[in-house]
Amino acid sequence: MRKIESFMRKAIEKYDLIQNGDKIAVGLSGGKDSLALLVGLSKLKSYLKINFELIAIIVDNGNPENKFENLESFCRKYNVPLHIYKSNIYQVVFEIRKEKNPCALCAKMRRGILCTYAKELGANKVALGHHADDLIETFFMSLFYEGRLSTFSPKSHLDKTNITIIRPLLLCYETDIINATKHFPILKNSCPVDGTTKREEMKNFVKTAIKENKVKKDVLFKAIISPDRYNLFK
Repeated sequence: MRKIESFMRKAIEKYDLIQNGDKIAVGLSGGKDSLALLVGLSKLKSYLKINFELIAIIVDNGNPENKFENLESFCRKYNVPLHIYKSNIYQVVFEIRKEKNPCALCAKMRRGILCTYAKELGANKVALGHHADDLIETFFMSLFYEGRLSTFSPKSHLDKTNITIIRPLLLCYETDIINATKHFPILKNSCPVDGTTKREEMKNFVKTAIKENKVKKDVLFKAIISPDRYNLFK
């Protein structure tokens, strides 16, 4: 995790993600990214010269297959209080609406619940596990499916809940996260469309472009975030 911590610390300092007095809610899904985020912030909290509080929130989508016992013990190990919010996202998306492309609605509902619940628990920031690969894939998804040049920012303020979203893993690549979380209790994704989404298609597209055209992922990342090229990254 030392490499991950180093990149997280750099992102926190570069983009001014955390200040004294912050109460940060980690959006915990049980995947490798959110677990790496939780552990990284927990460890950084012990030696960064910033006084902040850390909690974790799981938005249970209502899928009966979900089991969170391992995540509860994992959070206790790192002294991070865990809160689980039971929702009906699964029923709304898959049983009532029967969405053919459910990701957008699911993500919107999950994010809204997460931020609202974080606010109720006294948090002023929500940390999400988006990393460098996610940023690149989001850029191409926006280009191909929305016809615009856009991606997410290292931090963004939501006026409705007065919550600031931060992404401390932004400078980390997925391969580094995979290597760092090999022994973590990663929760199996119970989503019925896992592996068949537009996000997965774009992930494969980027991999193919890098492999066949010998494009360097680091070059793509720097091109997107550079403020003096196309002003995409604010």
